[in-house]
Amino acid sequence: MTFGEQPAYLRVAGDLRKKIVDGALPPHTRLPSQARIREEYGVSDTVALEARKVLMAEGLVEGRSGSGTYVRERPVPRRVARSGYRPAGGATPFRQEQADASVRGTWESRTEQAEAGTAIAERLAIQVGERVMRTRYLFRENGEPMMLSTSWEPLAVTGRTPVMLPEEGPLGGMGVVERMRAIDVIVDNVTEEVGARPGLAEELHVLGGVPGHVVLVVQRTYFASGRPVETADVVIPADRYRVAYHLPVK
Repeated sequence: MTFGEQPAYLRVAGDLRKKIVDGALPPHTRLPSQARIREEYGVSDTVALEARKVLMAEGLVEGRSGSGTYVRERPVPRRVARSGYRPAGGATPFRQEQADASVRGTWESRTEQAEAGTAIAERLAIQVGERVMRTRYLFRENGEPMMLSTSWEPLAVTGRTPVMLPEEGPLGGMGVVERMRAIDVIVDNVTEEVGARPGLAEELHVLGGVPGHVVLVVQRTYFASGRPVETADVVIPADRYRVAYHLPVK
């Protein structure tokens, strides 16, 4: 088999990927052995091994100890909706970030004071080392982990106010816009940058992924009159969710 200029292992991986996507190799089917790949494609053991590594890194197959490598079940991606709209009376960030408003999710959170590192200080336009309130969230859908989020708020804005703790007090869980409004800080803009990267080991452990799985990272920052008042990183498994934006037309 002639592979042209593309590395042989990528062409082998591409052909096997097509078989998986087309259903010729359905979920839970054992991937051809290294020897079978070598014979079928006329390549070396090294090329066959590297092709299998590509499919594993892409999350299409998984190794089972003592059994071999098998095609993984491919989840049907759900949408995670992102929108500047919030219903009257307020809503939790989790409810805003789900495509189906009827879905009732649950979450766990942990809040603590911390010092702003270089990246967070730049995003919040504060000095490195300034105190921030950091809140880590684990969101679940039908009991299954589906999203992680870490937010940072400068204590220069919220310190010693009723909204200093995002998930406690009369406005706990109401979201940044409503909480800030309660202390006369009017949020008038929000930016979001979406990127992708391999998930960190601790992220994938919580979210149920395997090493090499890609996650989507939504970097969000709320502004009040040009001043950043909150920034957050939202981490979502890329193989299970799609980020959908609903933007108003003016």
